[in-house]
Amino acid sequence: MKNRSAKRIGIFGFGCVGQGLHDVLQDNPQLQVVRICVRDREKLRTLPSHTFTYSPQELLQDESIDLFAELISDPGEALLIVRQVLQAGKTIVSANKKMVSENLPELVELQQAYGGTLLYEAAVCGSIPILRTLEAYYGNEQLQEVSGILNGSSNYILTKLNSEGLAYEEALRQAQALGFAEADPTLDVGGFDALHKISLIAAHAFGVVPHAADVLCQGIQHISKRDVTLAQALGARIRLVASAKLNAHNRLAVQVLPTLVFPDSELYYVEAEFNGVQLKAKYAGDQFLKGRGAGSHPTGSAVWADVSAALAGYKYSYGKLQQAEVQLEEDTELRLYLRTPNPELLPQLDWLELTSFGVDATVAQLIGTVRRRSIIAHAATLAAANVFIAQVPDSVQVDDVLRASLLDAVEVA
Repeated sequence: MKNRSAKRIGIFGFGCVGQGLHDVLQDNPQLQVVRICVRDREKLRTLPSHTFTYSPQELLQDESIDLFAELISDPGEALLIVRQVLQAGKTIVSANKKMVSENLPELVELQQAYGGTLLYEAAVCGSIPILRTLEAYYGNEQLQEVSGILNGSSNYILTKLNSEGLAYEEALRQAQALGFAEADPTLDVGGFDALHKISLIAAHAFGVVPHAADVLCQGIQHISKRDVTLAQALGARIRLVASAKLNAHNRLAVQVLPTLVFPDSELYYVEAEFNGVQLKAKYAGDQFLKGRGAGSHPTGSAVWADVSAALAGYKYSYGKLQQAEVQLEEDTELRLYLRTPNPELLPQLDWLELTSFGVDATVAQLIGTVRRRSIIAHAATLAAANVFIAQVPDSVQVDDVLRASLLDAVEVA
């Protein structure tokens, strides 16, 4: 007989997020964990073996379960699970940002066709309720820009480089040891995790679902001490910033780029594994939200917030997604700093203006204005050349960078 005194939840996955959710649920007895579905039968776990099942269908076919939490890493398997739940008209929450962002139109259609519910706040900014904020407070107001630090792993690494002068490899090892970065950190340091998150934000903030191939995405994996000290000499810090910005022609530019941020920006003060999101609204003005973006408990807490909202009947309205009045910007001009230890491999980018400098013959450092589409088109070649790219605010003059590079050269030497 079904226990009516507590709602019943089935969980898929028991990694960092799954364990975090389970810990949170221990303080919330109104929700009973039926089973946790995992793949590896041999892996040692912190819970008794009877807590687990190895068959997804055992959970999916259990009519006593009130809702599900999908917390696995494989986006393909996650999609199959979410599809089946929604086609059954049931409720599921997910933390899989890649799966949701790449399949959002289909997932919205499934909810509308079968009456199921999908919530995925935990997929975007950890403990920051950004999607709920966009839906509840900005659902009927035009936003000009949403930007921020959306990946706690890369931000932890950049903080260590800036504050302690660590090498990139050492900072990465620390992030992995603390559970902020995966054994394969490509999604985090390559900017792809932030790309999936800003895509979901763009859908709720502007009604646009960008394809990954249309988004300029550069990571921090090629950063060096030279780049960090140059930024410091300019009075800036390097942060991996994801943004969706509306221009005067009502077209949306979406990107993920290392960026030089200065003390006049709230993002300058977002450190370690924290995330920070800036919103610029037409009438409400500027808002800023900050919270932990990585770690088992912050993310598990975000999943619990989705579970609580779903049990209360909350659903996304997708108001702006239904209107579809905004289109993606195909091309804009960007002011960039670029450095590579392999200048002979640099492609012919579409520079509008360019200044070349450097401290020795083996390193090319450039600053100038280039077209967005040129960087996107040559992404593979730039990666092969171990290029580090950072956006530079228009307020920074070329002479400022050249003077800072002299200080940078002294510091590196």
